Amino acid sequence: MVRRTSSRTRDPEERALRSLARATARGLPERPLDALEQVAELARSLTRARYAALAVTDADDNVEGFVVAGLTAREERRLKAPPSGHGPLGTMRQDGLPVRIDELGEHARAFGFPPKHPEMRTLLGVPIWNAGAVRGALYVTDRNGGRPFREQDEVMLLVLARHASNVIAERWY
Repeated sequence: MVRRTSSRTRDPEERALRSLARATARGLPERPLDALEQVAELARSLTRARYAALAVTDADDNVEGFVVAGLTAREERRLKAPPSGHGPLGTMRQDGLPVRIDELGEHARAFGFPPKHPEMRTLLGVPIWNAGAVRGALYVTDRNGGRPFREQDEVMLLVLARHASNVIAERWY
């Protein structure tokens, strides 16, 4: 008897790996930012988030590259600069630990959004580690239905962050 495996799996790590394998089956995009944009879009899709973003940072935590998923072209043009890491995202980039926030406005380091930035309520972010240091962050915001992000969502982001780290190591520096 041949046993078929379902394309739908409950294991979030396996689900992320399968999605990543499908997305990269034809090879990675030539430009590193395009490959990282692919990661951000997978993160948004797998976690059912409204938005996703991925930042690549240098050794001093300055943003060197930034991609988004879920914004319209017009919304993207209206953004002046990527997040600098002073708010809730800064804690993740400083201590290297994932962050899951059910209400951004209530976070101790929240200070609002820049002008023309889409409002966001919930956030899940994971650091991107490379060569023993945090070299970026992958995060999603506003899970569909207003529900909080789950542990399974975090696991999927961690898998995608490992892939992003490989892209950064092989093609960025």
